[in-house]
Parts: sequence; structure tokens; C-alpha cells
Amino acid sequence: MNAMERIGPDAVPQHVDVLIAGAGISGIGSAYHLQEQCPGKTYAILEMKDTFGGTWETHKYPGVRSDSDLYTFGYRFKPWIGPPIASADEILKYMGEVIEENGIGDHILYGHRITRCSFSRENNLWTVEAERLADGASRAFTCHFLWMCQGYYDHETPYIPAEWNERGLSDFKGDFIHAQLWDPDYDYTGKRVLVIGSGATAATVVPEFAEKAAHVTMLQRSPTYFFCSENKNELADRLREVGIDEPTIHRVVRAQIMHDQDVLTKRCQEEPDVVVEELRELIRAFTGKPDFEFEPHFTPKYRPWQQRLAFCPDGDVFRAAVDGKLTVVTDTIDCFTHNGVQTASGEEIEADLIVAATGFHLSVMGNIPFFVDGEQVNWNDTVTYRGMMFTGVPNMAWVFGYFRASWTLRVDMLGDFVCGLLNHMDEKNAARVEVALRPEDEGMELHPWIESDNFNPGYLMRGLDKLPKRGDKPEWRHNQDYWREKDEIPNIDLDSTEFVYTGLHKDTAQHADLELAE
Repeated sequence: MNAMERIGPDAVPQHVDVLIAGAGISGIGSAYHLQEQCPGKTYAILEMKDTFGGTWETHKYPGVRSDSDLYTFGYRFKPWIGPPIASADEILKYMGEVIEENGIGDHILYGHRITRCSFSRENNLWTVEAERLADGASRAFTCHFLWMCQGYYDHETPYIPAEWNERGLSDFKGDFIHAQLWDPDYDYTGKRVLVIGSGATAATVVPEFAEKAAHVTMLQRSPTYFFCSENKNELADRLREVGIDEPTIHRVVRAQIMHDQDVLTKRCQEEPDVVVEELRELIRAFTGKPDFEFEPHFTPKYRPWQQRLAFCPDGDVFRAAVDGKLTVVTDTIDCFTHNGVQTASGEEIEADLIVAATGFHLSVMGNIPFFVDGEQVNWNDTVTYRGMMFTGVPNMAWVFGYFRASWTLRVDMLGDFVCGLLNHMDEKNAARVEVALRPEDEGMELHPWIESDNFNPGYLMRGLDKLPKRGDKPEWRHNQDYWREKDEIPNIDLDSTEFVYTGLHKDTAQHADLELAE
């Protein structure tokens, strides 16, 4: 039995310099940066699933795809070659190549659910307890630094409104499936499909269902903004045509897209009515209907980008509506019936299959219990440092990406930051680093994680009491503004007074053989 096969609560904890939680888009990207920028550090990745991929492995509903372009959702270090909007299978293939090309797979321990994380200032170590799902064995690992890359939602229990049970969900005699729990073998051919929801998931499944279903109805409480575009990037195609190499294409196209997104984000705040009309004009163009009717089903109650702007390749949702394959109903649910749903206005929508596209539960740090010196951490009592570190919690970083820009942009950025911090700790011979409010922050007002008028999707508003607090100064908030952070984070002074370094570095853990067992 090698060192990484030791099991049981009395086994000697397995030790690495850095432990990464999660082998999704964040964990794999972070591992790459750690290898490249801190080549002397040992590390391991603990992944609950039996394979890599995170969200792209969880979701298997029809048509599952990115709603961010892959030139910016892809990593900066590996060029994306293909249409900007990619299927889950294409994204998993891309991630698999990153793992194989960089030897990351040797560091991943699959099928391990983290059950507790405890930090001791006495020895400046994290102890991470996990359950090996194959046999229920308890395992323990120690590390100097914990890199949380597990995402921000519950992968096992999707959000279904609690009141649906009170409204008779069990009375429905057809099939009911939440999109997050979709069985790829389910055959919906010829069925009447009711999709409840109108966000990115609904926008993905509705056109797919419309291809084979008898009819599709989308029931929404309120409409969503959609950005319609062809699934191609003209600049990338032109650069390929003239023979430019892929790394250059990747870099240039990323820059172009990020510039355009910055302009659009600012315009959504400064001239929202103009942007709304431009979004409508795209819908008219893709449907070929100059008189396309937007009221009441395609007129959101909020300005663009207060919630995620859903990408709609080739206007497929709207073309399905024009072609008569899709009916949109804007209403609330009064009750479920044997045959479907009765809305508050009295209309009954009959269905053979109801698909809930109602989102997910926010999961802060994977809902894992955290302890520092024996005291349990209540994240809502902490203050965030730029959405990645937290007061009172040493030697830890959390990757939380962007809503208005690709998640992976922040994975790359925080990869640079964390690696720089680890190297800086080595230069100072420091065993511990934590962030702390400075004297000039005394009396600073604390607020929820994000302003509701900045970004307010339901899953975030439902979970604000689980998230750390923010202050009113740039250091103490996650501003969700990539275009500011791309200049600010690389220029952070790691010797600023908000960083508190302590102790001389001593390796008090017993090092183990780092060969990972299946």
C-alpha cells in the first residue's frame, strides 16, 4: 500500500504544499498556473466526481453549451479553435487536453468529498478531511495553502421552489425533471414539453426540445434579455484565412471580445434604452420579422446586465417561436394539475413532460464546515478581500469568477495572484498570511456581498446571508468588473498593510509519497 492509499481516521495525514478543491474549469486552470509559476510546490486536487469537468460534467440536458465565448472562457494559455459557443462535450475535450498536455492528471484524486477543513495557527497547516466515495473510507490531508476551486452552486440538489409541493406538484401525472438532473437517455420525441424558467438553461433547452417535441411551452415569471448572434467570430476567421498562428489569434480575439464587452457593459448602464432597441433589432433580423411582437413576453423588467445576458446563437429561441414550435407564457403558477400547470390567470398548460429550469442553490465553499483554531467559520461574519480572501481565514483563496465576463478570466488572474502570494511568502520565509482590516478601515460600513442594483439573479439574492460581507473600499469588495481588476489585481502590493504575514516557515507535516492512487 503506497502513501496515498492510507485510509482511516488514524492514518498519517497526507501532506502537500497546496491542496486544490475541485477539478472543474477553476481547479484545472489553477493547477496549471501553480505548476508553471511555483514549480517547486507539491500539490494535489481533490474532486468529488469520478472525472474532471465540474459544471460541464454535471449538466447533461439537451443542447448544453457555454453561454460565454470560448475565446475568453478558454484559458489564456491554450488557444481555442472552433466556434465561439461550444457544447459541453467540446469544452470537456478542451479541458482533457489541458490535463494531458501538462501532466495534471497525476495530481487528481477523484471520488473524494471534502467533509471538513480546519486550520491551526499553532502549526500553520490546514487539515482537510474527506470521504472516499467508493468505500466510505475517511481520509485526511494536510497542506500549507488551500485553494478553493469548487465553484459556487450545489451540484447535487438543484433549486426547486418549495411552494411547488404546496401547489400540488405530486398531482402531475406526467414526467417532472429538473434540468440539472436530466437523464441523457430520456426520450422526449413527440411529447408536449413545458419548460419553467427563462434564463440561460431555458434558452439552451427550448430550441433543442423544439426539434423533436410535439410542442414546447416556456412558462416564465418575467422575461430575460437575449443577445442574438451567429456562432462565429469574423476576426478569428479572417486571421486564420490569412495564415496567422493560433496563439496570436487567441490573444487578439480575446482582446477584441473583452473590449467589446466592456463597451457593452458601460452602455447598459449609461444608455440602457438604446441597448434594448439594438437587442430587439438583432431578434428582428434573425427571425426575418420586422414586426416581431415583444410585448409582453420579451420585455424584461430590469435593465440589461442586471441579470445575465443570455446568448442566443442564430436567434434560435425566437425562430422557434416564429415557426410555431414554441409558445411563451408570462405568468406565475397557481397550481399543478393532473395534466400540467394552471397559471394565476386561469390558463391550463397541458404537458407530458415538465422541465424545471429554475436554477440552483448557492453553495459557499462547497457547504463544507470550516474551522480556524477550533472555532467554526461563519462566512457572513467575515469581510471579503476582493472576493478571493477573507478576514480571519489564513492561507486560503477562493476562485469566484465573473458574471458579466467569462468565469475563466478570473481563474487566470487569480492564478497569477495566488502564485505570486505563495512565492512572496517564501521570500519572506512566512508560514502564514491572512488579510485584516487596517486602522484606516475602522468604522467602515459593511454591506451584503454585492449590491442588488449591480447584479441580482435569484440564486444570489437567496444566498446573500451565506456570503462574506463587503466594505465600501475597493480592497474589501468583489466589484465584478473585470476591466478594472485586470489592472488592479496584477498591481497589488503584497506588502500592503491588509496582508499580515506571520512566523517562520517550518514544514511540520510528515511528507508523503505524492503518487495518487485511483
